[in-house]
Amino acid sequence: MTPAIRVLLADDQALVRAAFAMLVESAPDMDVVAQAGTGREAVELARTRRADLVVMDVRMPDLDGIEATRLIAADEDLAGVKVLMLTTYDTDEHVVEALRAGASGFLVKDTKPAELLEAIRTVAAGESLLSPGPTARLIARVLRQPETPGGTDDAPRSLATLSDRERQVLTLVARGLNNTEVAEALGLSPLTAKTHVSRIMGKLTARDRAQLVITAYEAGLVTPGG
Repeated sequence: MTPAIRVLLADDQALVRAAFAMLVESAPDMDVVAQAGTGREAVELARTRRADLVVMDVRMPDLDGIEATRLIAADEDLAGVKVLMLTTYDTDEHVVEALRAGASGFLVKDTKPAELLEAIRTVAAGESLLSPGPTARLIARVLRQPETPGGTDDAPRSLATLSDRERQVLTLVARGLNNTEVAEALGLSPLTAKTHVSRIMGKLTARDRAQLVITAYEAGLVTPGG
């Protein structure tokens, strides 16, 4: 039997946490291992309760969700922990920063319960997740952001380590294709496509597919609408 996904809920509103906890606990393949009311508490609980995934609110006291995500992503002991960011509005100005900090994706808080559970499964499995509506705005915002250390300047140099086939795979991943769709587009087996994606993540030191998407757009490998 596959172990249940260990979920940490981080939100400064107790009622919101309670509602999410009831929802997550209703799923047979998930367990809520802890709840945090601040970003700093979320980081500590991620370390002590060995969560697989953190459902993180963007705006929290003490340490906001973005900084908490950055600390989790930078901690080698938490390398396997995924962060699913929740935001009240899909135009949240911090979404791009959250993804760069290491979040595996984001959803708006009014997402339907079944979709939230599926999002947790998707992110826990190592896939990236972006709310469909704001994706175009998100990508456009990435391109407008000032260059950051380890960001746009480093991306072209990192891409130089990729083979031509790996660049093709990265391009398709950045356009939102999953492994099966990448395989079909390039005439590969799903296993080969998955292997390519894993190698690309290793070469670009990306935590997940969300980081690959950001890198591809920052490097100009793909462009909005391209």
